[in-house]
Amino acid sequence: MPDCQMSDDDDPAAAERLDAADPLRHLRRVPAEHPLIPPQPLSLRDHLISLSFPAANQNLNDNDSDSDMTVRIHLRVDASPGCGGLAWPAGEVLARYIARRGVNALAHKSVIELGSGTGLVGLVAGALGARRVCITDQAPLLDIMQANVHLNKLAERVDVLEYNWGASKPEGLPAHVDLVLAADCVYFEPAFPLLVATLCDLVANDDPEILFCYKKRRKADKRFFILLKKHFDWKQVDDDPDFATYSREAISLLWLTKKR
Repeated sequence: MPDCQMSDDDDPAAAERLDAADPLRHLRRVPAEHPLIPPQPLSLRDHLISLSFPAANQNLNDNDSDSDMTVRIHLRVDASPGCGGLAWPAGEVLARYIARRGVNALAHKSVIELGSGTGLVGLVAGALGARRVCITDQAPLLDIMQANVHLNKLAERVDVLEYNWGASKPEGLPAHVDLVLAADCVYFEPAFPLLVATLCDLVANDDPEILFCYKKRRKADKRFFILLKKHFDWKQVDDDPDFATYSREAISLLWLTKKR
């Protein structure tokens, strides 16, 4: 018979105490086996992995325009600056989704990724032909993001910027943004209002598409969506053939739209 005793995560007060002591404890749990991301021990230091994403070939001048190609991204992963230095399933789901839109689908578009970590999703956007991509995170992760930009030879398209949620937009961020990407950014409750504030800043004078992918890890995550609901509507992305697979892992991929 299963153990029916309440865990600390089922007790909101106990969960808050644990979160205060170790904000990233939910990310440190060993993830379930994933079909794409190689295993990455949480003690990993300066390791290289390679990920592949199928992308439709949209080059109309190509005689084989119906064929697919593969976007390959090489990543330096390193847990020493924190869990953001590893690749996580929600990032893979979002990267795979934008790759399916096809090569050059992001041509002439300006893209910002929030909470980039290794930079995986933004690097895929750059490889797909985005005009300019800004991958952003806190200072401890800038070196690993910069290393991954150069590792994938995307320095002409992808910039690395420090962007602390809740703070003013950093210098260098494009004035106009077409697409905002965010994956696995819901994990630390004190940062929930800061992330919502940053999303609001990005749509204050603009109307970008926002793709938001997250993995539900605890009941407290709903507090983020209570805050988000004051400013944004959202719906499940409904054209992803992988939906049934990643939804079983409690991963959701959402379109966010600012409330009018």
